[in-house]
Amino acid sequence: VGNSSVLFCTGKPNVTMITWKISPKAGGPCALSYRADENKTDRTNCSDSINWKFRPDQNPTLEIRQVGIAHEGNYACEVVVTDGNFPETYHLTVLVPPRLTLYCDDRGNPVCEAAAGKPVAQVSWVQGSNFTLEEEHHDNGTVTVLSRLPAYSTNVTNTTCIVSHPAGNQSKSMAC
Repeated sequence: VGNSSVLFCTGKPNVTMITWKISPKAGGPCALSYRADENKTDRTNCSDSINWKFRPDQNPTLEIRQVGIAHEGNYACEVVVTDGNFPETYHLTVLVPPRLTLYCDDRGNPVCEAAAGKPVAQVSWVQGSNFTLEEEHHDNGTVTVLSRLPAYSTNVTNTTCIVSHPAGNQSKSMAC
């Protein structure tokens, strides 16, 4: 999320037409097309963040700037030449790194929160294995994981929470 994504479509010589058809999970479909006989590009219902990376007659690559969860979905490119049609399809999945917070609750228990990650983050502790996990699912597809380590389950004063996620791993330590 927040980065640019580039989807490649195989270029062919003597292109007649190139079309990107985009079906996001959220919102309506959009399309970018290029007709060689008129040297003309067209766009239908696409946001400004979705566009050709280069001139489509030279390179039919698609660029999505500032990728967000709403960009998730299917992206199909079709190159039409005299020899036939050459389709390629991508499924874009957006990773959202969770925000890590570590604090002490009112009973002195360390609490680790991996907020609004996609997919669900895995939370563990360096000290102690007797911890609880709660998940809160949000409407935008992200999930917050809350883990509590009972103070009696470890005799170590400094505890470390580890969050594992495809967008990157994180850890924080503190004493309660």
